[in-house]
Amino acid sequence: MVVAAPASGSGKTTVATGLMAALRSRGLRVSPHKVGPDYIDPGYHTLASGRPGRNLDPWLVGEERIAPLFLHGSRGADLAVVEGVMGLFDGRGGTDFASTAHVARLLDAPVVLVVDAARQSRSVAALVHGFTTFDPRVRVGGVILNRVGSDRHEEMCRAALAGVAPVLGALRRDDAVETPSRHLGLVPAAERAAEAASAVARLGGLVAGSCDLDALVRLAATAPPLPGPAWTPPEPAGALGTTGSGTAGSGTKGSGTKGSGTTGPVAGRAAGSDAGRAPRSRPVVAVAGGAAFTFGYAEHMELLRAAGAEVAVFDPLRDEHLPEGTGALVIGGGFPEVHAAGLAANEALRREVAAFGGPIAAECAGLLYLCEELDGRRMCGRIRARARMTPRLTLGYREAVAGPSLLTRPGERYRGHEFHRTAVDPPGEPLFRWEGGAGGYGDALLTASYLHLHWAGVPEAAQRLVSSSRSPSVLR
Repeated sequence: MVVAAPASGSGKTTVATGLMAALRSRGLRVSPHKVGPDYIDPGYHTLASGRPGRNLDPWLVGEERIAPLFLHGSRGADLAVVEGVMGLFDGRGGTDFASTAHVARLLDAPVVLVVDAARQSRSVAALVHGFTTFDPRVRVGGVILNRVGSDRHEEMCRAALAGVAPVLGALRRDDAVETPSRHLGLVPAAERAAEAASAVARLGGLVAGSCDLDALVRLAATAPPLPGPAWTPPEPAGALGTTGSGTAGSGTKGSGTKGSGTTGPVAGRAAGSDAGRAPRSRPVVAVAGGAAFTFGYAEHMELLRAAGAEVAVFDPLRDEHLPEGTGALVIGGGFPEVHAAGLAANEALRREVAAFGGPIAAECAGLLYLCEELDGRRMCGRIRARARMTPRLTLGYREAVAGPSLLTRPGERYRGHEFHRTAVDPPGEPLFRWEGGAGGYGDALLTASYLHLHWAGVPEAAQRLVSSSRSPSVLR
């Protein structure tokens, strides 16, 4: 089922996360998903379900990959909960492309509409009537009322909705389940592990006590089987680093829909490391993790392994050395500005990253970490630039044309997402160019920019990185 809402701030994350936890407590295997490029909500979904939270974004990976990626992520599950993004019909620009409604149609899944009932009663029915009739291709199967003030308030809302849509639950106002936020949204679960686990448990109890779980399970069961095979990480074909469209959603190279491949919840290891699990006959790709680098898609680890890599996770806040045998680095997104002091204090690792002679793929937070400074604190210095916080939020989807770099080839087109409040000076020769903007740094061993990519849409990125990785003997 898809958990949607009329607008942001209505309580989608509260309901979706609580629903995952409540259903898991019943003994169900719940597959968690999130519409859009959000990295933070899936962290809470992972805690609630015990499975990797996965994103479904038609803009980043192409709409033809949504059902295969969903089938891949939900292997072995009894039920899937998909949390929407923004309002139900809000997509890219003035369209509903990449909206929650778009994904619901691609999955042919029923929608549960979460409505903030505060400061209204009978008007709830007019709102829900509009959402249930606006697009007949989207099937709204029921409503969950959020922020209900009293028994009387709930009775009035339920009476108004009679004949409009089934009411599947009503949540009372509860400040105890609020999750702290900061400049880019919720604080990631990895930064507050104990508190996040407690919050998720409370959400599960709240939803279990306020919603008709049996009716919700029956609603989810009305979703018909999806045709076609599940996505599987494509293995390299032929020489790497010389071909590939680089266009997310092209529906041609690297679609990853040739067959079901592996079985079972293969993503269960996505957040961990392969270090020590097999002989070091494969190139080691070290992936930054920990509290400062929490942004990443589960499929990236799977793509690296399919491309022949051994994945080793390291924490730039705590680990003084790169994993043994590291031949390539992936430094993804997160909040280095929040952890700048800790990153700066780990001088041993900063020097090691600066001297690293192998390929590096960095996005957003990774870009900042590779700069000389971040808000006046010393970083790695691999990129001759300084980064700083700004009051301006840069946010949105981008369709970019690339220049030459480790992962890109001149003229290739990429679909990505930009989300930050920092700036880098000087900007250098832009690696990516899009309408109204440009940015990034690149050379034969580096791709670093603010552009977040989903490698399931461009599997050649993982293949190019692994094929360019260096052996320890070469790096010495």
